[in-house]
Amino acid sequence: MTSTRTLATSLISLTTAALFALCSAGQATAAPAPTSDKDAAGVSSAAVTDSTGADYWTAERMRAAIPGDVLAKKAMDRQKARKAELPAQAKGAESKIDGSAPQLQQKANASENPVSHIGKVFFTLGGTNYVCSANSVASTNRNTVSTAGHCVNEGPGAFATKFTFVPAYLNGSAPYGKWTAKALYAPTQWSSSGSMQYDTGFAVMSQLNGRNLADVVGASGVSFNAARGLAYKAFGYPAASPFNGESLKSCSGTATNDTYNPQFNTQGIPCNMTGGSSGGPWFIGTGSGGYQNSINSYGYGSKSTTMYGPYWGSVIQQAYNTASSAP
Repeated sequence: MTSTRTLATSLISLTTAALFALCSAGQATAAPAPTSDKDAAGVSSAAVTDSTGADYWTAERMRAAIPGDVLAKKAMDRQKARKAELPAQAKGAESKIDGSAPQLQQKANASENPVSHIGKVFFTLGGTNYVCSANSVASTNRNTVSTAGHCVNEGPGAFATKFTFVPAYLNGSAPYGKWTAKALYAPTQWSSSGSMQYDTGFAVMSQLNGRNLADVVGASGVSFNAARGLAYKAFGYPAASPFNGESLKSCSGTATNDTYNPQFNTQGIPCNMTGGSSGGPWFIGTGSGGYQNSINSYGYGSKSTTMYGPYWGSVIQQAYNTASSAP
């Protein structure tokens, strides 16, 4: 079970263009009840007290996750009904935090090599099981994972339960184990209004066998308030046809602004990854060793050839800072 904490904020508008989330569906759990615990300003969080997630996510349940557009589509519909708009976020000073290599490099049992710090996340939200992609990022606690906001919170609404990270997932295997979250974080602009401008979330994982996540799989450096129009390489586990979600895929290209919905402040790169790749990391440069600077968020239509990701500015940096310093 979880205990949730949210702060109110305003909404933004969407056009009628079709938007798809990159997640998958399955089974149910009860929605958590809100509490009045204090939050860092602009950040919403949920403490996860259910430690059964790893046991729940068997290989069969992980494979059974079906990609769908449920979560972002619901957030989109709610925003369209409200017809309110958020001001564009102010750009702060550019900030970079270096990552680290794993202390012990393990070899995945795979015919193609997954990336040790990139994996799949499985969780229950709003009565349904889902799957997204995620990445281990540099943090003070050495146990922080980045993903999409709609992979940790309904946007707006409840936070996820049974949130479990499986790094280097391949064909149902978990070569580095299954890591369960003890807390989830998202910008209040996502958790209170589902603003696509802030569609990023972070999870703090519990230790596994007495070890921290970053010490086992490594952790990517992160960058905030960077220049726009950079070259990126994005990773994820697309599960909708023609993919099956069982192996890691990537896309590369130079980012351009979303002209359909410029109020999102997002950027897109050429990419045909489908449902299940939500939350997968965008790295500046041409490989998985660069600084992470966004995540897979949405595309337009079931045959989209562009993947869009939120601009990682000061608001998302605040959510990262809160998560990465959490005990």
